[in-house]
Amino acid sequence: MLNQPQAATFIDPFVDWSFKRLFASHESKSILIGLLNHLFKGRKYITAIEYRQNEHHGENVEEGGAVFDVYCTDADGSNFIIEIQRGYQENFKERALFYASRAISEQAPKGGRKKWAYDITEVYVIAFLEDFRLPGGIKSEYVQDICLANRHTGKIFYDKLGFIFIEMLNFVKKPENLEIELDKWLYALKHLTEFNERPVYLSGPEFDQLFNLAKYANLTREEREMYNSSLKRKWDNKNVLDYAVKTAVTTAVAEADQKAREDERAKAQIAIAKAEKEKKEVVRNTALKLKSQNISLEIIANATGLSIEEIEQL
Repeated sequence: MLNQPQAATFIDPFVDWSFKRLFASHESKSILIGLLNHLFKGRKYITAIEYRQNEHHGENVEEGGAVFDVYCTDADGSNFIIEIQRGYQENFKERALFYASRAISEQAPKGGRKKWAYDITEVYVIAFLEDFRLPGGIKSEYVQDICLANRHTGKIFYDKLGFIFIEMLNFVKKPENLEIELDKWLYALKHLTEFNERPVYLSGPEFDQLFNLAKYANLTREEREMYNSSLKRKWDNKNVLDYAVKTAVTTAVAEADQKAREDERAKAQIAIAKAEKEKKEVVRNTALKLKSQNISLEIIANATGLSIEEIEQL
């Protein structure tokens, strides 16, 4: 059995097993409902949720499937896909769109036996980005709320599809700056493993449940083993990523250094060639001047280093 590192009081929420414990278990429904309501800021009010199957296969072997971290539906039939993404992945935005399309396309009746008027329920993809920022974002913004809108007027075209990206690297608020409930939630999640006990400024029934579920001492032996295994995978993946980044940086620096040396050599060779050309031009002009004064070719040759044949051709 793996040992809990540094005797942390609370588990890391951004580990696959922990994320599901805190947001996808029967005991965590109130936590997820509270967090979703804070994210939607009154635009939606969720009173109850039901978890759904998170693995969705394609219609055939050639069609790709999708596995969501957390997938749930509220009382109005709205669908919520909640994801955690620790590092940047190529085509990340496209993956979010694919996930949303999966939740939309599965609403169509199968077999054509039921009439359907494209009455699509709402679909939202919510992603916590732990260790990276979306390209083109603003560092002062830690929640990107994306919807379909008219490019020119900004008027919302369709409000039943949305993407909320929470960039944890951009969330740098301190306890005295936690003005709204969402700030408290994000602060709690970002600093959960640093707490020895629950801070007084994180109070309320939802936080009671969060800290109770997140307390390492409350895990069973089997749960600790699953958590530690998941945590180890996170460390291993991070080590692989860090090594890849370090190798890429080292290679880039070495290549830049090599190019700089090659550029310096090329510049030196150009300078030497230029100096040689200028030197030959001076010698040639000197020889021409001496030749015009009817000085013997032998003397000119001795003075300039040119051969008599070269002097005769001037």
